[in-house]
Amino acid sequence: MENLRIVENIAESYAPKTDEQNKFEELTALDAKVRRPAEIFAYTFGCAGALVLGVGMCLAMGVIGSSLSWAFTAGIVIGVVGISLVSLNYFIYKAILKRRKAKYAKRILALSDELLNK
Repeated sequence: MENLRIVENIAESYAPKTDEQNKFEELTALDAKVRRPAEIFAYTFGCAGALVLGVGMCLAMGVIGSSLSWAFTAGIVIGVVGISLVSLNYFIYKAILKRRKAKYAKRILALSDELLNK
């Protein structure tokens, strides 16, 4: 039974693709093209904001810079900056995604309509 499935998969990989399969692959590639830059930005910016927040927490709790008299105050300020970066991340992500969806919407909707036979 397992061998039959392997043979079917091999035969399928050599069979010519239909127009519908090509359109489906193009649709999924376009969707990834829309989402990927926004996701990369969100992960990168979120990590940077979390690191800034962590440095602020370390300064405020005296883990680093405990001999400095201004470490606690600087830690609070840096922590608030980190919190604001992490909080803004979602809204920036949504704005990037909205702009990219608007850019590719026409082609994605056309392909979707063709695949759904509308």
